[in-house]
Amino acid sequence: MRPLSEKKNPPSRATEAEGAQSPTGPATASAHRRAIRVWLWAVAALLVLMVMVGGATRLTDSGLSIVEWRPVTGVLPPVSATAWAVEFDKYKTSSEYEFINKGMTLDEFKRIYWWEWAHRLLGRLIGAAFLLPLVFFQLRGWIEPKLKGRLWFIFALGALQGAIGWWMVASGLVERIDVAQERLAIHLTTACIILVAVIWTARSLAKANRIAGSGAGPRRLAVAAAAILGLLVAQIALGGMVAGLKAGLVYDTWPLIDGAFIPPRAHLLSLHPVWMNLLDNHLAVQFTHRMVGYLLLGLAVLHAADCTYHDHGRAGAIALAGVLLMQATLGILTLLWHVPISLALAHQSVAVVALIMATLHAANLRAGKASAVVSGDGNARAMAEHFSAA
Repeated sequence: MRPLSEKKNPPSRATEAEGAQSPTGPATASAHRRAIRVWLWAVAALLVLMVMVGGATRLTDSGLSIVEWRPVTGVLPPVSATAWAVEFDKYKTSSEYEFINKGMTLDEFKRIYWWEWAHRLLGRLIGAAFLLPLVFFQLRGWIEPKLKGRLWFIFALGALQGAIGWWMVASGLVERIDVAQERLAIHLTTACIILVAVIWTARSLAKANRIAGSGAGPRRLAVAAAAILGLLVAQIALGGMVAGLKAGLVYDTWPLIDGAFIPPRAHLLSLHPVWMNLLDNHLAVQFTHRMVGYLLLGLAVLHAADCTYHDHGRAGAIALAGVLLMQATLGILTLLWHVPISLALAHQSVAVVALIMATLHAANLRAGKASAVVSGDGNARAMAEHFSAA
């Protein structure tokens, strides 16, 4: 006969399904999943630091101080007076030095050099922090089959991001004094996509009771959360365009811009072909950034009200709306105060916080909906597959 304890507490179907995936049992499989989750959160923290340092690099005009891309040898900074003189001479060949910084001292050059060097070093560290554990986990057989492709895809995105970074820097070395704004926006957007992918994957590996919450709300809640996340990524990309064009220094009034809430069509679409206005027209780019910001905040508030009404994902939705309101306020203050570095960094930092919160909120609602569907038809295998894939 079975012990009485087994009769009272039989293993759940989800636990049996988890154990079926690992010959060493559900406890070991859960420990492996937890280790991978901790690793991904550590990578996410490094990515946040990377974005912050990148923002400081841009705001201090340091991004063009290193005029070569040396993925391996560039790890070591100059240490001797001769090495520093060589790096300084290389920088003197750039357009930025010729037209903006001509006559700067070696000490002034070192200040901007260290920002760019730290930014690139962080990129290398993140690559190693992702690749080495990934190889270890895979060789040990800890990574579930459906997760392998996603993790390698994220690593490929990271490698592509390094190439995009140099592609961006190269645009500002000759005949320009700044990097191309569209390349800056692509570089920033790719970083956001990688961060979202890492956080979403880490969240998908959590236990059901840590993701789903209680029950499932209407399908539109999960759809709206995903839409807000996508719109936020687009808004951050537009912010990159505004920063690249330095449009905040050209149009620094609010709520009016160019003397009106909606500027004249002739000013908004002054370039031809029309699509060029979203790349090179300072007014059109900043106006679009403002309008998308209003739309994003409005949708977040409506979504928070909807989640509150259905008592599903309420805390996450309200917190996200609050952070987006803070972000909009910082954006306005940054503009009115003529883009001081402290406010600009705060504006960027809160954008990253909002991105993290939007990712977690969307992942929670999606997981809650999926787990409710699974529990409704009693399909334990589908539940186990859900926790092993996003």
